[in-house]
Amino acid sequence: MSTRDQFIREFRGEMLGTINSQSSAEEFFQNETLRPILKLQNDLFLDVFRNYIAKSKTDFYHFSVEKKLQFIENSIQRDIKFRNSLKGIVIGLFTIDEYSRYIENSSSLNKRMMSLLVERLKNQVLLFELQV
Repeated sequence: MSTRDQFIREFRGEMLGTINSQSSAEEFFQNETLRPILKLQNDLFLDVFRNYIAKSKTDFYHFSVEKKLQFIENSIQRDIKFRNSLKGIVIGLFTIDEYSRYIENSSSLNKRMMSLLVERLKNQVLLFELQV
């Protein structure tokens, strides 16, 4: 294992979630790789989304909670450039082996990655308040 890969694994921390004998390779990847990266990068994702809100020129901070949740989901699903930027934040913390596994099934893993990220941001919607 390269020094970079070893550093990344130690830096990210332990696997999150449970794995059993019926777990798929995608579920294993999600819990071993994606969840720890999303947790580690949480503060960055919050700031990136705050910047997205500012650049979107919407009235996000005056939306109802329900509309804010919808905005979060729509932003990540429909804005391809934004979604690709978020994916890059995650992929940059893959080890070489994880990247090899990722490219074998990137479509499915991208869906999992974005779904987890959408839920993470939605669960923290109250942190997106207008800051004066």
